[in-house]
Amino acid sequence: MDAIHARIRKEIAARADRLWEVSLALHRAPEQAYEEHQAARLLAGELEREGFLVERGTAGLPTAFVGRTGTGDGPCVALLMEYDALPSLGHACGHNLIAAAGLGAALAVRGALGEVAGSVLAVGTPAEERGGGKVTLVEAGLFDGVDAALMFHPGVHSWSWAPLTASAQIRVGFHGRAAHPTGNPTEGIDALGALIQLFNTLGVLGRRLPSGSHVQGIVTDGGRATNIVPEYAEGLFGLRGATTAALEELVDEVRSCAEGVALATGTRAEVTRVGGRYEHFRDNDVLSGLFAEHLDRAGIRLSQPVPGVYLGSSDIGNVSTRVPAIHPFVAIMDPDGADHTPQFAAAAAGPCGRRVMLAAAEALACTAADVLLRTEVPERAWSCLRAKAAAGL
Repeated sequence: MDAIHARIRKEIAARADRLWEVSLALHRAPEQAYEEHQAARLLAGELEREGFLVERGTAGLPTAFVGRTGTGDGPCVALLMEYDALPSLGHACGHNLIAAAGLGAALAVRGALGEVAGSVLAVGTPAEERGGGKVTLVEAGLFDGVDAALMFHPGVHSWSWAPLTASAQIRVGFHGRAAHPTGNPTEGIDALGALIQLFNTLGVLGRRLPSGSHVQGIVTDGGRATNIVPEYAEGLFGLRGATTAALEELVDEVRSCAEGVALATGTRAEVTRVGGRYEHFRDNDVLSGLFAEHLDRAGIRLSQPVPGVYLGSSDIGNVSTRVPAIHPFVAIMDPDGADHTPQFAAAAAGPCGRRVMLAAAEALACTAADVLLRTEVPERAWSCLRAKAAAGL
């Protein structure tokens, strides 16, 4: 494998300038969720030029695509690319680096191994920031038969895996009865008062939630006029849990709180899920360990996450609970910085961003080669996933 890894490093080095050009092109023209038409066209075109068979509009998503190479007889590796940007902030999450690294890894594996026994999928996954393209791809069966789903994420920490929580949104509406607050106040049933009481109740609930669980809400409908008791009021709540099971327990608790408030206030509560669910990220120790070893050769050392620190949620969680997956963070800024800021967007187009992108591309490609050529690696990766699933981790 040492000789193969060396060939991969040469492949990345030969493509370094072009990969950086692709990254900067994405950075200069940021496109938001489900609008990444230029990005998808650019990345798919790069794959086609180097011999990948590309399917566009995968799973009915116009800006999703899959490039395929290999004989299909053997393990299957998926290299994931994200390329959506943030409103007003552009690539302040560094998705331009994720896309270029995934592209580079896919091209390097094909260049170093040729038509290896097995399959390499270069998967374009839109709308990570809003909507979760990976959720749709999972539901469409794209990851059926995949033995490893590999990607990296730039950040302010260099951690071997990502502590990402499960998340969901629910809408709570209270139905009351309208009335004039001075003319006939006893006839009114204040839906807004019920919603405010729910916020107070959830504030108390929040103080006893376990680590990783969280509720945050906003008022989306508070009535129409100050001289009318609102007959309807509505809030939207974002819920997170350290695990998918913890998230579902929290959903049930919030529903119970809403029903209790409705009973106490004489209103009727309506609780509905909004959109899909992001599941928690289940790191595959076998694959993330290999990635960390390869990245270390490039001079970047990863550590374990700080206990109790969570980095939000992502649709990679839905992939990781079904197939062996990795999502390491590699710093392009100091820990006192933060993503989703103009400073992070600048770093994603700077010298450190370039260095990290190329190192990650190399480590992803070497890890993919390990899965494809070392028969024990996919076996151990699947055993790891099954053990964590059995333990509820």
